[in-house]
Parts: sequence; C-alpha cells; structure tokens
Amino acid sequence: MRIVSWNVNGLRACVKKGFLDFLESSQADVVCLQEVRALPEQLDESTLNPRGWHTHFYPAERKGYSGVAIYSRQKPTKILMQLPEREYNIEGRFIVAKFGRMSIASVYFPKGSGRERDNSRVDYKLGFYRSVEREMSKLRKSGPTFVTGDFNTAHTEIDLARPKTNHKTSGFLPEERDEFTRWLDNEWVDVFRKQHPSEPGHYTWWRQWGGAKENNVGWRIDYVLASKSAARLVVDAFIWPDAIGSDHCPVGVDLK
Repeated sequence: MRIVSWNVNGLRACVKKGFLDFLESSQADVVCLQEVRALPEQLDESTLNPRGWHTHFYPAERKGYSGVAIYSRQKPTKILMQLPEREYNIEGRFIVAKFGRMSIASVYFPKGSGRERDNSRVDYKLGFYRSVEREMSKLRKSGPTFVTGDFNTAHTEIDLARPKTNHKTSGFLPEERDEFTRWLDNEWVDVFRKQHPSEPGHYTWWRQWGGAKENNVGWRIDYVLASKSAARLVVDAFIWPDAIGSDHCPVGVDLK
C-alpha cells in the first residue's frame, strides 16, 4: 500500500501542470492533498471524480484559500472533517479517511506568520496543532494512524538549508519546534527521519525565486507522522523532489 501527500498550491493550477498524470503514475492507493484552494464545484469533472478514484474535499469557507482533499482507490469506510473548535474548521484544514481500523489524515497546518509576517498567528497555529493531535490520538487507539500534510514547521536544523538566519521566522520558531517535539514525545513517529536520521539536504518546499530549487535551498515542512502501530507497517518513506506542479513536492510511505 502506498500513501502520498502533496501540498499542491492550488489544485486547478496543478492540474494544468500534469496532476492527473501524476495521480496515475504515482502508483498510490491514497493521495492526500493540501492547499487545494478551490470549491468542489469549481473543479472540472476529471479532477473532481477521476476514473478509478474516490474523492473527498473539505474546502475553506473563504474562496481560493486553503482546503484539503483525499483521493483513494478504495472507498473509505468513514470520512471525518471536523475538529471540536469551530475556529479551526472554517479554513478547511483537516480531513480523515478511515479504512476499517486504519486512519489517514490530510492536514494543512497554518502558518504562524500572519498577513503582515509579524508572527501574529503563532498562537492559532499552536492551538490547531494541539487540537489535531488530541483527535488523532483518539483515532490511533483503534488502529494504525497516519497524519500527513504540510506541517509548516521545520523540526530541526537539518530540516532547512539556512537555520541560522531563520530562528525568528515562523516555521522555525522555538515554540513551533517544541510543539513538533511534543508530538514525537507523545509517540508519533516521523517515519522519513527515522529512516534517514542524520542526513541533511532533504527538503519539501522551496521559494519560487532566486534559484532556491536549483540550489536546493529549501525546508522540510511536509511530513508523514505515524502512530507506533502504523510505523511498524512502513517499509519505505520517501520524498519526490522532482515532481512538477507546486512549490512543494510530494512525500509518502510504502506499507507492508
């Protein structure tokens, strides 16, 4: 079984760059998307309901903003799209597909920087993190659980190319990194880092100017976190930096 997660930075734009071809060539069983930035009714039929796939979308209330989705070969037994707090639901950031006992979440964690890049949304971001972790910890009691998505946080210094100049930048603030550590301390497993414990240079997002992608000046902010029972199923965790269509690249896992 293969699970792939990708922040597509606008699904309609990504489709024009070959998303539907990627969907087939990925050999994925489940594809989790973030930053869809479209209402379902704004998508053409081939994107909304591609042949051979079951699709579920959770858009933001605001048009052209945020939004998550899950494409799956098998029909989920249940879809969850609500956190307990309304303020975390209006932006369309959380969706879970259940396949029997297994739960797979596609989550678009907020940035903390705010519109003025003043870190004004850090408290909102951290509250969202805690709400998601509480809900996913409940789900993992019933079976293997994966939390995939754009976490908007580089956890350690090897998770971004230029850590020294970003200690005051949202995405690498101490309190954001501490929250990520809290997840790991609560027995969530960063499966890619577990397989590549000390390797720098593995990134999932690059600025779209200044040769950042060409020079690999990036951040690893997209993850698959697994419950302990889910982590035991993982035989490979990967990043696909050569995928075309977004400023992020896909990440994923292969399971037994």
